[in-house]
Parts: sequence; C-alpha cells; structure tokens
Amino acid sequence: MTAELQAPARSLGSWTIGVVGIAGLTAIIAGVYTSREILVAVAVLIAAAVGIGWPHFLRIPAKKTLAAVIALAGAGSALAAAWAPAPGYLDWTPGFMALGMMAVFVVQLIRGTGQAQRLESTLGCSVGVLLSCLGAGWIAGARLNGVREMLLVAAISAVVALLAGLIRWPDSVVAPLGIILAGLAGPLAGLVLSDIAVLPAAIFGVVVGAVLASFRRLVTLRGAPLNIPAALGMGLAPVSAVGSLAYFIDKLLIY
Repeated sequence: MTAELQAPARSLGSWTIGVVGIAGLTAIIAGVYTSREILVAVAVLIAAAVGIGWPHFLRIPAKKTLAAVIALAGAGSALAAAWAPAPGYLDWTPGFMALGMMAVFVVQLIRGTGQAQRLESTLGCSVGVLLSCLGAGWIAGARLNGVREMLLVAAISAVVALLAGLIRWPDSVVAPLGIILAGLAGPLAGLVLSDIAVLPAAIFGVVVGAVLASFRRLVTLRGAPLNIPAALGMGLAPVSAVGSLAYFIDKLLIY
C-alpha cells in the first residue's frame, strides 16, 4: 500500500482517538458531578474499553484472554478506590496491578513455548494493566477532599492536549504545542472555575500535555491504520492515566 493511501486511514484513526478521549473525559466529569456510583460505572467501562482495545493496538495474539486480564484488573482497582476507607483510596491499586501482571505472565506460560510475540505480549499487556488500573485515580481524586474543580481543571487540560493532537502536523511541532497549550489551559481554568493556585494547575497542565503527546507518538510509530477496538483503547488509555496524575498532584500540591 502506498503512503498516499495510508495517510487518510491514519488521519481517521487520530480523529477517532481524539473524539473517544474527549467523550471519556466528559463521562468522567459527569460522574464526578452526579454520584459516586455513576463515576465508578464510568471507570469500570473505561477499564473494559482499555482492556479490549489495548491488545488490538499492540496487534498481539490471545487478544480475548489478555483483554479480560487488563479489564478485570482495572475494574477491580476502580471498585476498591470507591469503597476503600480514607485516606488510603489507592491502597489496593498496586495489588491489582501486581495481580494483573502475574495473570499476563500466566497466560503466556499457558500459551507454551515457541509462541509468536510472547515478549511483546508480556511487556505490552503489563503496560496495559498499569494504564487500566490508573483510572482509579479519578475516583480517589473525587473522594480526596471534595474539590471537584481540580478534576474539572484536569479534564480541561487533557481536552486541550487532545485537540492539539488532532492537528495534522509533525510530532516535533504538535508535541511542544500540546504541552504549552495544556500548561496554559490549566491555570486559566483554575482561575475561572475555582481558587486553585496557578502553579499547581500549570504543573498539572504541562504533565498532562506531555503524557498525551507521548501517546500520540505511539500512534504515529505504529504506522498502520487503527481498527475500532484499537482506537477505543488508545483514546481511553491516556484518559485513565490522567486520573492518577490528577490525584497525586492534587494531594501533593493542593490538599
């Protein structure tokens, strides 16, 4: 296939990823402002989507089994964060990460020796488990001190970074642009929506921009067009990761 024919497919994939990511952030913020149960349901659905889509993005064998491992680890982490006693909202998250990674190794052992892409499957799906479990940070952040505006600032910074990633320019231009815009969006949203200090909001915006720029680079390096599950997983995986970033920055710099 020629480069001219490949370009439209990659463009369609990037737009799909951006729309999915923005939809996921919107659902999370809606859950934050309604009830804990709805937020938990959204977090579990995102974990399931990451689990289904991540093996498709990696193009590895045993997709269904590994998808179940990634999804269950993320769902368990989200449920634990919702009902763990304060202040250890994420105390169970490392345990679910460890269980998920061990399950990935068990799956590879069951597949037997000589199977294709065993190393790629093991390393890639371990990362998928990590990303899926980090989504519990949205729930922990909502429970931390009741300052919902910090999560809204986080979502706005992420949306700005996602929108910057849709620009069809080289990564060398889009990556710094996304980081700068996200770094500016955080403080502006913080000043308008709450009394959050400028520095923590700016730091968070820059970190979110860097994370989302790195995910955009992963899509670029993959090269091949994305199918629907892969685009779904790749759109929601960084959204999941941003949740724990928001929690720890809120806890360290604000709370």
